[in-house]
Amino acid sequence: MSDSSDNRGRAVRKVKPFLDELEAKPFWANLRKHELTAQRCRACGKLFTFPPQGSCPHCLSPDYEWVPLSGKGKVYSFVSYNRAWHPSYEGKVPYNVSLVDLEEGPRLISNVIDCPPEQVKVGMPVEVVYEDHEDYTLPKFRPVK
Repeated sequence: MSDSSDNRGRAVRKVKPFLDELEAKPFWANLRKHELTAQRCRACGKLFTFPPQGSCPHCLSPDYEWVPLSGKGKVYSFVSYNRAWHPSYEGKVPYNVSLVDLEEGPRLISNVIDCPPEQVKVGMPVEVVYEDHEDYTLPKFRPVK
């Protein structure tokens, strides 16, 4: 884990996702290739909800495949933070945490970037962008232009 420092110069570990969860490993590996994917059940054909899981939430079948998603969606809801919830976020406020409904159906928790916080709106069309880190990639979203 890489370190940063807070406003007092103290070392702070960055918050990062759980990369080693068995069901989620393909999700994170695909993001490294800048591919947004979701699980689709081979038994009923429905897409899984996030986070990745070991069986279909609709029919409970453990038989699934990873399929590409368009990366396009709309902001379902969001909250703007004016205070850092973790020391590694100091200096990054204000920022938002957004629920994005993808065109294919799944909903992701992420951030809308490249947009002033006061311009993020429910229903705003967004598209995925990839934020690369040393050992993982995060899906973020920006307004569709």
